[in-house]
Amino acid sequence: MGVGSSEFNWVSDLVRRESAIVLQPGKEYLVEARLLPLARAAGLAGVDAYVRAAQRPTSLAERRAIVEALTTNETSWFRDATVFASFRRDMLPRLLADRMVHRPLRIWSAAASTGQEAYSLAMLLIEELGPARRFEIIGTDIARGVLERARQGRYTQMEVNRGLPARYLVQYFQRAGTGWQVSPELQRNIQFRELNLAAPFPPGLPAFDVVFLRNVLIYFDTPTKQTILRRVRQVMAPGGWLVLGTAETTRGIDDGFELVRMGDLSAYRPVCGPVTRPPSGQASEPPSVPSARSAPTPASGPSLQLSGRI
Repeated sequence: MGVGSSEFNWVSDLVRRESAIVLQPGKEYLVEARLLPLARAAGLAGVDAYVRAAQRPTSLAERRAIVEALTTNETSWFRDATVFASFRRDMLPRLLADRMVHRPLRIWSAAASTGQEAYSLAMLLIEELGPARRFEIIGTDIARGVLERARQGRYTQMEVNRGLPARYLVQYFQRAGTGWQVSPELQRNIQFRELNLAAPFPPGLPAFDVVFLRNVLIYFDTPTKQTILRRVRQVMAPGGWLVLGTAETTRGIDDGFELVRMGDLSAYRPVCGPVTRPPSGQASEPPSVPSARSAPTPASGPSLQLSGRI
């Protein structure tokens, strides 16, 4: 059946305008696959008919559904295991050695999708930090549907089979019908919010010690990447770290970051000064070690929109 060229161009313009994600010619198959379920649910003959219906001035819900369908993330538990292993072994001890023990460690899981990355980080941190030291994780995405699933913390058997170690399943999940429910212990340390990386960040974001922005930048053009990296740098705490996907880099895009190799992990650190907070609701202009378990003891939003990954 396929998608007509005029319908594809309209969808491509919509997605770029709303999320800054670029749908190049050749992605017609993706538009067909993602929008066909929406067309069927609306009782329409096919994707072209659905797209034409979405062009009506009153079809705001349909346009939102199209954007969400085309920015839904591919995700799994502990995705790219070497990244999590190096975070545990190399980055976390350095962070804890630098941070005062009375404040929580703050981590941003950008393009969080249905929450597997955020929950994976929470399991790792509970295991490494113990009950004495607090942490906070904010997971964001543009798609309200996936964020609601992340908040609920309920997963199918097929979803838990994708990378979740059996010991974590036993420790942090309970049976819920034919699926699994995340424990309150994990949920209490995580907030899921709506945020669009391609738009100005809202006020109220904390200064993050680590930003996981993995497998997101590859879908943007260079000017959008530059804008996103600048905004991310502005909400990073001094000495904070940015973790990108293995196919992504700040080199040649934003010289405000320097690359640091830590074990198997390539991480980026802002080279500018400390975080400052500008007025008017925009994010501010920023600025060998003991084991994580041996680190000292205790301590401890607004509606956002974040561009997902295709």
